[in-house]
Amino acid sequence: MFIRHENFNQYRTYYPVVFTLLIVTIAIHIIANLPIIGPYVYGIGIGHNGSIANGEYWRLITPIFLHGGFMHLLFNMFSLFLFGPELERLAGKARFLTIYFVSGIVGCLASYLFEGSDYMHLGASGAIYGIFGAFAALVYYTGTVLPQLKQIILPILAIGIIMTFLMPNINITAHLGGLLTGFVLGFYYFNPKRIGNWKKKKPRPALRQ
Repeated sequence: MFIRHENFNQYRTYYPVVFTLLIVTIAIHIIANLPIIGPYVYGIGIGHNGSIANGEYWRLITPIFLHGGFMHLLFNMFSLFLFGPELERLAGKARFLTIYFVSGIVGCLASYLFEGSDYMHLGASGAIYGIFGAFAALVYYTGTVLPQLKQIILPILAIGIIMTFLMPNINITAHLGGLLTGFVLGFYYFNPKRIGNWKKKKPRPALRQ
């Protein structure tokens, strides 16, 4: 389910939303680490609660596209690359995009509401945990129908939550806010009627090499 066998062109065609998010986020990370312009990008885009309080509300969205370093970017984009396609396939492009961005924004909003005025944060972790939360909702509905999904997602959730509290410099509020939001949206989207509709979807056409 989460093992990717597609080549580049197939991945781009089958999962256009995930592919676009990957390209845009990686491109922004490269730009943000260029001389001169890089510090400006971080300065205007990082989540800073004091600036949000002063009306810079775009900072509830822009942190989703910024990362603190290569390993931070790698972890989040690898998670998106691995787990995003199946959710996009099942939920559809618009619903997947809603889960990703609403979870990320709620994670930023939670950071604003529950952290101090000097608190700063960045990263797509809230959106990524939203994906995990949506899969948790799917497990709730299909635990016996898709046991392999339950066997994969529950350990990942457990590890992710443990790491959230044990690792340093982790935005706990964004992780939990994104996870809860993804679950609520998934609980709404992945009801039994919608699951019945997924089964009626036509198989993807084979692409020529």
